[in-house]
Order: sequence, then C-alpha cells, then structure tokens
Amino acid sequence: MAVLYVDTSALGRVLLGEPDRSAILHELERFEEKASSRLLALELRRLASRTQLRDAAEQLLAGVALIPITDPILGAADTLGPTSVATLDAIHLATALSLVADRALDALMTYDPQLAAGARHHGIPVIAP
Repeated sequence: MAVLYVDTSALGRVLLGEPDRSAILHELERFEEKASSRLLALELRRLASRTQLRDAAEQLLAGVALIPITDPILGAADTLGPTSVATLDAIHLATALSLVADRALDALMTYDPQLAAGARHHGIPVIAP
C-alpha cells in the first residue's frame, strides 16, 4: 500500500486554490493512503477560519489519517536534525519518521524547503508537484 505523508504547506495550497492545486490533487490520487500529524488539522482549520473555507478544509482532512501528537513524537522532535527544521515542522518530520520506523511511508509532500531538506536528510523521498 502506497502511503504519503502530507503537510500543511501542500494541503493549504489546495485549500486556497493556488495555481498548482490540480497538480497536487493529481499527485495525492497516486497514493492509496494519506497520513499526517494531528498538527495538520489544527493548522489547516486555522487557515480555513481566516479564509472562510472551513467546509473545504474538512473535506480535505477527511481523506487523511491523522496521527496523534504523542510524548514520544514530541521527544523525537526535540532533538531531531537537521536543526534548520522549524519547531512545528519538526513535529511533522518526527511523525513522518515514526511511520518510516513502522515501514508505512513511501514519500512526504511539502512545499516547505526546510522540512523537505529534513526529510531528505533522513532518506524520505519528497514530492512537491
């Protein structure tokens, strides 16, 4: 089963109707499963609240398995390299790495350059259509 970790920089672009929306949606369809940190729901819903797109955000979130932010994930995010990865992105990266440990991740979709570099640093293929 092909699993894609998706972060807010990617789904936020879809939510806001950015020009690359179609390419992102096409790439998402290639994967049987989409997963992310519970942080995605918080970030996407906050963005939706500012833009009056709450229903659209809920539709996007319905297709994503949300992984709880646990103490082990927060602990891993504390010390995770590279240090250029920002705090919230470290939570995304630690969550993605927990899926790698379970052999349940094929790629990570992000438009954040530091998160992308962090994923590549840990051997996770990055997609940014």
